[in-house]
Amino acid sequence: MKVITIINLKGGVGKTVSSINIAHILSEVHGYRVLLIDNDKQGNSSKFFGAHSYDAPSIAEVLTIKGYRASEAIRETAYPRLRVLPANMTLLRADKEILIDCTRPQQTRLKKALQEVSGDFDFTIIDNAPDLSMSVINALVATDYVLIPIKVDAFAFDGVAQILEQIEEVREFNPALRVAGGFITMFQRNNVNAQGEAYLQTYEGLPMFKTAIRKAVAIDETTFTGKPIAEYSKRSTAALDYAALVKEYLQNCAQD
Repeated sequence: MKVITIINLKGGVGKTVSSINIAHILSEVHGYRVLLIDNDKQGNSSKFFGAHSYDAPSIAEVLTIKGYRASEAIRETAYPRLRVLPANMTLLRADKEILIDCTRPQQTRLKKALQEVSGDFDFTIIDNAPDLSMSVINALVATDYVLIPIKVDAFAFDGVAQILEQIEEVREFNPALRVAGGFITMFQRNNVNAQGEAYLQTYEGLPMFKTAIRKAVAIDETTFTGKPIAEYSKRSTAALDYAALVKEYLQNCAQD
């Protein structure tokens, strides 16, 4: 099982949308068994697939209860090869509990929990909050590849520098952690995006995917319809771009 973390410490760059659509394309287009982990207290990935609840277990229990089986919290979706480990606001409490619980390792809890289900999935996609909480550190420790969505604006590169620095620190617990690359989201054909793309191509320590995700109204509409872009509007530019991004990832990284 390959574990992919999608992360940027800047909000509003398309982390959740990217996580949802990459997971869906891997499962429905390429036929892989995929687990999508919602690692953001807002629970938007969970809500999208109808898995958000305070009455059912979530990632918070997996991270805080010793011996808790990840399989007990994983939920089915409308797609037979795609399942979700949901999140909700209890993740706030979980992050605090991890910090104060020194009776067992704090950084490796998610990695150990995923060992139980590693034979059930080909890929795990982790959708992370834009912060460096203990749950995010756990995600990085459990990860094989990091994908960094980047929206080009005046503050675009702040979060990138911080997450690359954090990745270096996490390698103490996960030496195999690799940056698959960054990819531009909400791309528009203008001078700002062209200059930002050119700059990112020279950014030290950050390989860039050739594929950029173009800005499309259809992406915003999917958040209301609850359908991934490849199903909702398969001929839209964003659907074509996400399909190309997944194909590029599989060609570059999946065989390692």
